[in-house]
Amino acid sequence: MFNLILFGPPGSGKGTQSERLISKYGLKHLSTGDLLRSEIAGLTPLGLAAKSFMDKGQLVPDEVVIEMISSALDNNPQANGFLFDGFPRTTAQAEALDKLLTQKGTSIAVVLALQVSESELVKRLLNRGLTSGRSDDTKEDVILARLAEYEKKTAAVADHYKKYDKVVYIKGEGNIDEIFDSLSDAIDQRRRA
Repeated sequence: MFNLILFGPPGSGKGTQSERLISKYGLKHLSTGDLLRSEIAGLTPLGLAAKSFMDKGQLVPDEVVIEMISSALDNNPQANGFLFDGFPRTTAQAEALDKLLTQKGTSIAVVLALQVSESELVKRLLNRGLTSGRSDDTKEDVILARLAEYEKKTAAVADHYKKYDKVVYIKGEGNIDEIFDSLSDAIDQRRRA
């Protein structure tokens, strides 16, 4: 089983690149953002609780996210591998994910970290907010709060996986195909190792 994490701030292109990587490598996509949006659209108690945090530019609490991921893993026991998109976002989540995968006899093979400037992220998210229906993409102050929260909490996640030599930084600005090729090269190197 080949598991990878696609890592990057909101608006870095994780969704776009995830679709392409899943198609190329036949992985099961686990996007906490998609899971949360599905819960919000369904007006479930979990979705409504998550929305109240997201509307303030805050991350959804760890226990909610971890519960969703655990369930998704349990529901896909025959998967060839997973692409974790937008998760983990905290060291506690990274440790919980590592523990969960160890219990299932697998681990994270590589963490691909997309790097995009703050000005580009704000521009992308405001543009996405025009069509996505996501309230957290429509106000620059909320976007900046999300980005600050991301940086504050997730820098430690990269440090966590750096200890195991699993982080590869990828430039996330420019041509989508070139970014995809860089991601694919990093995956192919880890699969051969």
